[in-house]
Amino acid sequence: MGQDIDLEKIRARYGLLAVVGSNIAITAVAIFGVWQLNGDRAVIVGVLTSAFTAMASLTTAYLGIKAVSNTAQSMSKEAGRQQDAERQQSARPALGDEAPSGPTGGLGAEPPAAAPAPDN
Repeated sequence: MGQDIDLEKIRARYGLLAVVGSNIAITAVAIFGVWQLNGDRAVIVGVLTSAFTAMASLTTAYLGIKAVSNTAQSMSKEAGRQQDAERQQSARPALGDEAPSGPTGGLGAEPPAAAPAPDN
């Protein structure tokens, strides 16, 4: 169980690192592109819009995939718990299934039938 948690932490760290690294690279390319355009406002707006769209799409995709993954993981754990509970429940006999094999006495036990009297 602990190994699964450690693996999930590693995946989350490196996934977030990939998203942040990609956003930094997109920002650097956009800044370089704006710097090279020497003030052409129409093209600068296009470059910045494209950069912002790429960053937003990448970040949203990562967060969406992460959320679905977390939901699926928690649902599978819950399903496993329910299956374990059902197995334990089916392994125990139900109260009505335990029929006594002979006269045992105690509360609620029927008295033994009286033997018939001999005819003389």
